[in-house]
Amino acid sequence: MISTPHPLRLLGLFAHPDDEVFCVGGTFAKYAATGAETMIVSFTKGEAGQIRDAAIATRRTLGSVRANELDLSCEALNIAHVRCLDFGDGKLSNLDIELLIEAAVELIREFKPDLVFTFDETGAYGHPDHITMCHVSKAACERAGVVTAHPSAGRPYAPTGLYYAVFPQNDRLLLRLIVQWLESLNTRFRGTDEFTHALMLFADESGMLGYAADHIEIEWYPRGFFVIEQGEPAVSLYLILSGSIDIYVEQQDGEMQYIETHGPGTFIGESGIAYNAPRNAHCIAAEKTTCLVFSPGAPTNFAGRGEEAQFTTESPQVGPSATVDPALVTLDVNAYIGQKVQALSQHHSQYPITPDLFPRSILQEVMGSEHFTLAWSTDANKADAALRAIEHTIAVELT
Repeated sequence: MISTPHPLRLLGLFAHPDDEVFCVGGTFAKYAATGAETMIVSFTKGEAGQIRDAAIATRRTLGSVRANELDLSCEALNIAHVRCLDFGDGKLSNLDIELLIEAAVELIREFKPDLVFTFDETGAYGHPDHITMCHVSKAACERAGVVTAHPSAGRPYAPTGLYYAVFPQNDRLLLRLIVQWLESLNTRFRGTDEFTHALMLFADESGMLGYAADHIEIEWYPRGFFVIEQGEPAVSLYLILSGSIDIYVEQQDGEMQYIETHGPGTFIGESGIAYNAPRNAHCIAAEKTTCLVFSPGAPTNFAGRGEEAQFTTESPQVGPSATVDPALVTLDVNAYIGQKVQALSQHHSQYPITPDLFPRSILQEVMGSEHFTLAWSTDANKADAALRAIEHTIAVELT
């Protein structure tokens, strides 16, 4: 009888429900689709997280709600096995690390994965729980195959490799992706309250994870304030959150010609950015108005206004790249963006979005690749071959 190799097994060890989406969501969905056996473990229930929809949870119930959200997310990603442990959200770094390592060793010996995935040493953006899981996962992989280590945690088994999920800092600007999308539409876009809320969260997460380098802030303008002046350089993109803005074109003789008024959910300022041209109209707050402002850099304290404006923003400050092995493995998961966003939307307490809120072009540009570096292995070549089992990696220029 000819023996056939068992299906590839992938195990993700993370700190919170929703970590799986950003770190390995597309990759696990992709490999699950080919018959790989996948498992996600969250070491906490995420009970210290945000509550962005009061109808869903209270502080007392959030842990159980997020554990259920993890189940639904993994279902969307076609992940077969899910485990949500309860070591305490925000407390992992304060626990005896040996307790966490033993739990991870037991999981590895039970599931017998070929590859294990977790955060790198930066924790994506410095989260102590994420960093702890990095150290726990590496120690567990090193010990799981050792006969004398953790004898009560099951029979020894060593995975082939441990991969860190990496988030290289990227200098792409969300504002340019949004402008390209707006310019492709036949009519002026006006988003719902749900859209504006979701975009604020998406922008914040994109900056935190290094997907984009925009400077993003919420600005309040009193009635009569010139939000944009005709003729000045087009630098920032504005999304009206509340209030309204009147659009005027100033004639050569100084006469102000009223054009139209825009309210919440409307973007202003996209044309100048799209065509690299000066602003073609004045945008004046018609009442107390609040805008979400996307800029290529932070505004300077000495920014000028008007046609001769200089120093409008500082140069974009792109954070340092994570310290990783130069052999960065980049996987194209564009074909699984739908599943990835569907999974993210299941974490509704944290991301009150629906999968169809954002244009696919933006999602693919921002979330269409996942990056890994080999942190430990029993056989580096075998681990590399396992990760690349479906297709060759693609070259993605990251700056």
